[in-house]
Amino acid sequence: MDALRASYANSCSDSESDSDTPRPRNENHQASGPLPPPPLALLSPPNSIGELNYSQTAQSGRVRSFPHVEGNYALHVFIPVYIPSSPKKELVQYLKKVMSLVPGLHVVDVDIPLNILCKDDNKLEQVALGREFHISLGRTVPIRVHQIDSIVTMLRQKLQFQRRYWIDFNKWEVFVNDDQTRSFLSVEVIAGGLAEITRQIQAVNEVYRLHNLPEFYEDPRPHISLVWALGNISDSLKRAVEEMRRHINVGGSAQKRIFTCKFNGIECKIGNKTHKICKFSED
Repeated sequence: MDALRASYANSCSDSESDSDTPRPRNENHQASGPLPPPPLALLSPPNSIGELNYSQTAQSGRVRSFPHVEGNYALHVFIPVYIPSSPKKELVQYLKKVMSLVPGLHVVDVDIPLNILCKDDNKLEQVALGREFHISLGRTVPIRVHQIDSIVTMLRQKLQFQRRYWIDFNKWEVFVNDDQTRSFLSVEVIAGGLAEITRQIQAVNEVYRLHNLPEFYEDPRPHISLVWALGNISDSLKRAVEEMRRHINVGGSAQKRIFTCKFNGIECKIGNKTHKICKFSED
């Protein structure tokens, strides 16, 4: 895909661009006819996932959370999260059952239809659960280039020394984005780690406030999202979650914890560059 993108000029400073539509390198050139399609080999790079049909992804359904403005950079402050190996098998089965109840689900970020991945448990585990997830500590917002150094410096001042702690993901939950264009099936932190994450969100809010940026939600609910669907289908997803909860309880294995991971730092992504924000102080 890198080779395909290299065939076009579609650069912008905002790394949050949600459109993959290429633009011709020179719109004013004189051409005798339409350009030929790119070679098929470019559409299947060596690290592509088997025979997945990327044309079935829902890229066209994306809606930007803010309009692109030349010179703006998207700012996102977050805790990186990796799901441990041991709970992945159960998570795979959970996602497959949800997919059978709610059609039209896609894997977060890679935007691959979940029903394609469900044909192969190993591929589902690798693609849907083997990537880096994010617990957001602030809204994703546009900033200007002259704000970058100040924001990174202040974040490090307020968050540079952190103690390691365990983060417990205890609850399946459904979230809908602000403009009601996407619904998400997520796992939420409601106990272990919640107090620490809340304090970190408050620190990020202080930095945002000093830069006249919108603060995080008044009642933050730390979580990572695994799959999404177009539109507000929260009712359908909540019914599926409730049915799964009843099924688990009937089986006599009510789950107190979905999985646990260790807090391993805070990062700040601005445009295409990621900044490490904190260091660790040991107990």
